[in-house]
Amino acid sequence: MKKILNNLCLPAMLICLLASCHKTEVPIKTELTPEVFPQNPSQFTQATGPAYAALRGNYSLDYWFLQSLSTDEAILPARGGNWYDNQNYINLHYHNWTRDNGNTNGTWNWLSVVIGTTNQAMSILDKTMPADASKQTTLSELKMVRAIAYFMMMDLYGNVPIVTTYGDFEPKANSPRKEVFNFIESEVKASLPQLSAASGSATYGRANKYTAFALLAKMYLNAEVYTGTQRYNDCIAACDSVMKSGLYAVEPRSSYLKMFYPNNGPQMKEFIFAIPYDPAFTALPGTNGFMYHARYDVPRSMRNRFTLPFTPSAARSTLPEFYANFNDPNDIRNQQWLTGAQVNYNGTPVNVTTTKKGYDQFYTGSDGSASYTYQVTLTPNIQLRQSVSAFDLGNDELAWNQGYRNVKFYPDSLSTSRNQSNDVPFLRYSDIILMKAEAILRGGTATNGHTPVSLVNMVRSNRTTSPALSAVTLDDLYAERNREFAWEAWHRNDMIRFGKYEGSWGYKTDASPHRRIFPIPTGAMAVNPALVQNPGYE
Repeated sequence: MKKILNNLCLPAMLICLLASCHKTEVPIKTELTPEVFPQNPSQFTQATGPAYAALRGNYSLDYWFLQSLSTDEAILPARGGNWYDNQNYINLHYHNWTRDNGNTNGTWNWLSVVIGTTNQAMSILDKTMPADASKQTTLSELKMVRAIAYFMMMDLYGNVPIVTTYGDFEPKANSPRKEVFNFIESEVKASLPQLSAASGSATYGRANKYTAFALLAKMYLNAEVYTGTQRYNDCIAACDSVMKSGLYAVEPRSSYLKMFYPNNGPQMKEFIFAIPYDPAFTALPGTNGFMYHARYDVPRSMRNRFTLPFTPSAARSTLPEFYANFNDPNDIRNQQWLTGAQVNYNGTPVNVTTTKKGYDQFYTGSDGSASYTYQVTLTPNIQLRQSVSAFDLGNDELAWNQGYRNVKFYPDSLSTSRNQSNDVPFLRYSDIILMKAEAILRGGTATNGHTPVSLVNMVRSNRTTSPALSAVTLDDLYAERNREFAWEAWHRNDMIRFGKYEGSWGYKTDASPHRRIFPIPTGAMAVNPALVQNPGYE
C-alpha cells in the first residue's frame, strides 16, 4: 500500500527547488513552471506531490517532540552524555525553552516549507489546469494541506503570519491567533464543496471532505483556547458530518494495534487523514521525512527481538504519571508498551551480558570487571543518577532500562535503515467520537441520541473486555484520550484544553501560562523583521 502516493513524487531535480514561504531575501527560481511542467492530467496530479512530501517532513520528529516532550506523555533524558543535544529535550521537559530551541526552530521552518510549497503548487496549477471541476477539487485539496499546516502553526505558536501568494516576499507581521483561526476556518469551509467525498485507496493520504470536517471539529473543540469563544455545538455538527457519512468505523479490538503497523494503509477503517511514510520516499529539501519511532523507543538491548537492521537508541520513554492511565488489565492498548522483564517471541528472556560495573556504574565491589548477565527489565521511574543539571540518568544498563517504552508504531524489520514505513494518522474516527462526547460534556447540545457515555463506550467496547462505563466525567474522558491517542502528537493539545498543562510532572516545576505557545525562532525573526515575538519571550 506504500506505493499509493508514488505517482505524486516529482523528479528530485524539480522538488528540490521548492522553498519556504517566509524567506524574503531571495526570489525562488525553479524549473517547475507552467511552460515546462505540468501539462497534462497525470502531471497535474504529480504537481500536488511536493505539498504532501513537505507535510510528511518533520511531522514525526520535531513536531512530535514539541507536542509530546513538553507534556507528561514522554521524556528524553541524557544517558552518559548521550542525547544531551544542547538541552533541546531537557528544556521541553522543564518548560524553560528559549527562541533558539532546536525543535522549535525545526518545526517553524518545516511548516513554513509546507505553506510555501503549497502556495507554489497552487499558483502553478491555477495557471495550467483547465477551468473544470477537477481543477477546483485539486486546488481545494491543496488549500486543505495549507490549512493543516496553519492549524499546526496556530496551535504551537499562536500568532503567525498569513501568506497565501506564491512569490510574495514582502515581510508579513504575525496575525493574532484569533485571526489565524478565522482564516483557517474560512479556507476549510470554502474548500468543502469541491473536496472529494470518497475514502479508501482513491483518496488515501490526500485531503477529502471528511478531512475538512474533522479539522473543523478539532478547531471548534479548542476554539475557547484559540479565540476565547466556545464553539461546542459547531464541533458536534462537524463530528456528525463525519459520522453520518458511514465511511469510517472504530477498528475492533483485534486490529487496534495493527492500525499502527508498518503495513498499515487505506485498509484501516479509522483513518480519516493519515500521512504515508516509506523509507524509499525522497525527503523534500528543508525537511527530513523521517519516521524514526523505533530508533527512539526500542531498548538497544532488544534489537534482535525486533530483528532490526540497526541498534536503536532507546532514548525516550513515558513518565509514571502518564502510564498510570493504563490501569485496565483487559485493555488491548496496554500492549503498545514495553514494561518490566522482557522476553523474546519464543518465550526466552532477553539477556544481556556485561560487567558488574557496566550494569551499575556505582557498584563499589572490587570485582567490578567481572562478567554479569541479567534479564532486561524496564523500570517505570526516571532517576537522574549521574547528573541533575545535565538531566543524566547514567551510562550503565540500569540507566538505559529506565522508563517504559511505547512501540505503538511497531518497529519496521523490513526497512534497511532507521526509517520506518508505518503511516501516521493525523485524524482518526475514534477522535471524532471522543471529541463529540467532550463537546457535549462541556455544554454542547446532544444530537442523534448520543450521550457522552454512549459515545465513549463506542470506543471502549472495541478496546477492552471490561464492563461498559455507566457514567463519564471530563476526567474520565481525559484519561480515555490518553489511552487512545498515546504517541500520536495530540497530548499537549489535550492538556492545555483540560487545564493540566501548567501542572507538575517528572522534574518540571514551571507553571507559566505563556508556555502554552512557543516562541518565534530567532532565525525566523531575522529573516522576517516584521514579526513580533510572542508574550513572555521578549
